[in-house]
Amino acid sequence: MPHFPVNHPARPIYRVLSGLIGLYILVFGVWGTALTVGKPLFGRGSDWALGLRTNLAFSLVSIVFGIVLIVGASRRGNLGHYMNLTAGVVFLVTSILMMSVLQTQANFLNFSMSTVVVSMLFGLVLLGTGLYDKVGPPEHAEAERNRRYHPVAEIHRRR
Repeated sequence: MPHFPVNHPARPIYRVLSGLIGLYILVFGVWGTALTVGKPLFGRGSDWALGLRTNLAFSLVSIVFGIVLIVGASRRGNLGHYMNLTAGVVFLVTSILMMSVLQTQANFLNFSMSTVVVSMLFGLVLLGTGLYDKVGPPEHAEAERNRRYHPVAEIHRRR
């Protein structure tokens, strides 16, 4: 069973981080859509928005992901936890897949290497925020602390 800390004290900071990433992605998507409107959906032009190469499809997907991340960051329950975990994995997988087709016609989202790097960084940050922003009742947090500091666990840490 995976270990996700419950009610981590830095949870508000993690939510702000995921919200800022969502805001950047939303602004990037809106800006990119404004630049690429009227062009082919999967065009391979030289359109850049906020330092990242884009096309209309990537810009529209970015708008959706930005809104999803902002909604997840604004919720108090575990919805943001699951959204950040999922978005982090999606960003990491997408960046690796797009890096593998970077110089080919299969680069349908018009990624550049800078877009790959930013996508990987966002994926790692979102995955990290998703790992530490789980919310639960105080009893669950206390059970996690007791399990972590149980005498048997202490013996195994000393070895």
